[in-house]
Amino acid sequence: MDDHDDPAGDLRVSDDVVLPATALTWRFSRSSGPGGQGVNTADSRVELLVDLADAPGIPDEARERLLARVPRLLGGRVLHVTASEHRSQRRNREAARRRLAALLREALAPDPPTRKARRPSRGAKRRRLEDKRRHSDRKALRRSPSE
Repeated sequence: MDDHDDPAGDLRVSDDVVLPATALTWRFSRSSGPGGQGVNTADSRVELLVDLADAPGIPDEARERLLARVPRLLGGRVLHVTASEHRSQRRNREAARRRLAALLREALAPDPPTRKARRPSRGAKRRRLEDKRRHSDRKALRRSPSE
C-alpha cells in the first residue's frame, strides 16, 4: 500500500506537496452502485474535499498553479472528488485518495514544450501533389465521355 493509499494519513502528491490529513474533508453517503442488501444501510459513497487556497503543505508557487489549472473547483478554491465504485467505504476512500493525488499531480506537471512551426519537407510536398494528381485523375474518369 502506498503512502497516499492510507485513508487516515497525510496525502503525498509529490516530493514538495504533502497535504496533511487535517486538510482533507470527508463526507459519506449511500451509494447507488453495487452492494447487495447493504446498499441501503451502508454509507459507502465517499466525497473528498480539499480547500486548495487554505490547505497547509502546499508551496505558494504550487498553490497558484493548482488554483489556475485544476478542474472541479467548487467556489473557485475547493477541489471535490467522489468515489462509489466499490462496495466498501474503505476501498472507496482509497480510490478517492488515489484520484485526488493523480489530479493534483497532473495539475502540477509542467506544460509540454510548445511545437515549433516547420516548413513541409520536399518529400511531403511531392506526396501531397501526387495525391492531388491521383484524385484529379480519378474524378476525370467519372466524367461523361462527351465532355
